[in-house]
Amino acid sequence: MFTIDIQEQQYKTYILSDETAGTQIEVVPERGGIITRWLVQGQEIFYMDSERFTHPDLSVRGGNPILFPLCGNLPGNTYSVDGKPYTIKQHGFARELPWTATAQDTQGNASVTVVLSSNEETKAVYPFDFELAFTYELQGNTLVVRQEYKNLSSTPMPFSAGFHPYFLCGDKNQLEVELPSTRYQDNKTKEFHTFDGKFDFNQDEIDFAFGQLTSKSATVTDNSRRLKLTLNYDDFTTWLVFWTVKGKDFYCLEPWSATRNAFNTGENLTVLAPGASCTASFQLTANFF
Repeated sequence: MFTIDIQEQQYKTYILSDETAGTQIEVVPERGGIITRWLVQGQEIFYMDSERFTHPDLSVRGGNPILFPLCGNLPGNTYSVDGKPYTIKQHGFARELPWTATAQDTQGNASVTVVLSSNEETKAVYPFDFELAFTYELQGNTLVVRQEYKNLSSTPMPFSAGFHPYFLCGDKNQLEVELPSTRYQDNKTKEFHTFDGKFDFNQDEIDFAFGQLTSKSATVTDNSRRLKLTLNYDDFTTWLVFWTVKGKDFYCLEPWSATRNAFNTGENLTVLAPGASCTASFQLTANFF
């Protein structure tokens, strides 16, 4: 049986449950449209810095933050449209703005749709009219994120989009990471390296972007938690970023539609014609073994 419960916590929180499977997600629309929790068999799948979450002026470190209208950062945080320069922060603004819950359903799964529309605040750094509508679906131990991007402008709208999910982990040296790529770019040095399937988790930070993906699936097996996580995605995702910091019990496996600086290079940048829209989706499945 699928249920949706709405609770007034610090923010209005939508709790979606598959009671038969014993799984649950929590969605907080007004805090960046984010999924804050994902429970499978009573165990947390997402990492969440709960203390940081209580401060609206700080970016959320945990759950599944939304990246739009860009992934990563730009040199000097600047780009231009028709010769006019704009300044925009890393990963854009969608993860910081309030979204609105517009629909919910419990037929066949538990789902909630959240919407973000352009306003004067967004147009100051991104001069386009848009509407984003994301639907979060929970069924069994699988979480699906369906996305629709609409250009409501009279001019073509460039963007990239992605997600920054934080996964709770145990001993990182017991992680087995299977990514469909043999090469990555180190986002700190900008150098490219071949990938043999192994990470050195003794580094202070790992921030690697994997392109030239050869399949639509990636997995991370956490042997210390006996948890296998599978990420499946469609053609919209062209890069996967793996990020983690030494001493923190999380790793991030991030599906991006384009890599850093796509606004300036045009690489994998999505450009929607006036009045056009596009859709995308990805799904996460968590299996304990």
